[in-house]
Amino acid sequence: MTDTAAQSTVADAKAPPDTMAWDSGLRRLMMIYLPLGCFVLILLFPFYWMAITSFKPNAELMNYRDNNPFWISSPTLAHIKHLLFNTAYPQWLKTTMLVAIGSTTLSLIASTLAAYAIERLRFRGSPYVGLGIYLAYLVPPSILFIPLATVVVQFGLFDSPLALILVYPTFLVPFCTWLLIGYFKSIPYELEECALVDGATRLQILRRITLPLAVPGLISAGIFSFTLSWNEFIYALAFIQSGANKTVPVAILTELVTGDVYQWGALMAGSLLGSLPVAIFYSLFVDYYVSSLTGAVKE
Repeated sequence: MTDTAAQSTVADAKAPPDTMAWDSGLRRLMMIYLPLGCFVLILLFPFYWMAITSFKPNAELMNYRDNNPFWISSPTLAHIKHLLFNTAYPQWLKTTMLVAIGSTTLSLIASTLAAYAIERLRFRGSPYVGLGIYLAYLVPPSILFIPLATVVVQFGLFDSPLALILVYPTFLVPFCTWLLIGYFKSIPYELEECALVDGATRLQILRRITLPLAVPGLISAGIFSFTLSWNEFIYALAFIQSGANKTVPVAILTELVTGDVYQWGALMAGSLLGSLPVAIFYSLFVDYYVSSLTGAVKE
């Protein structure tokens, strides 16, 4: 009995008091859940605002005194119907998808070959070439679009989606090359040495060994390229003139604003629908994207 009582006393002494448990829960709330909730609220509020604006009738949009600005009293599909059937939005979406896929494909091909050559072939001055390619990414597009416009006009590509497909790699390839150089460094070089001993060529090594191991890095570069191509504004505004060939970011601003009249419902609906492909693209490959950022190829 004495030993049992002694053990019970020791256990009670080791047990944390209720105040400590309450303090720990409060600390967890203040340090984790509250900042996380604020972050999610700030991150998702613009999308919520776009969504409710897309389904609000004009009477509610223009009269916040009698209507709650954060809620919909009488939802309507008039803005989405106007956007899809009374404008060229489906064509704008198709053009944007074509430009994004085309420029992303060209950028990945060029940046993969460049990154592999710089990292694996080890020619004289290769580190400086890699640094120079990355510094080219830092040049603002607002400086480059004037000389690029001259080139586009001389080649007869003005007002054509092909102009954007060929121009976008000028700012996509440098960053993707720099990203893939860092990822190729994480792949053990001994694998390629063994393949060289067995008689494989560099192209065979790249296709059968390096690229399968670099899939997360390629997907990360592809997500980056696709997102920038989808959202790009300056080049699309400068090189495309006709309404049918415009991309979504430019078209919803130039075609849905007439004078000083802003079609807010259609604008928000176009922005919301235009962001869905990028969100779906991210959600499909988010695991590969995180793997590429955290680095790595498992041996």
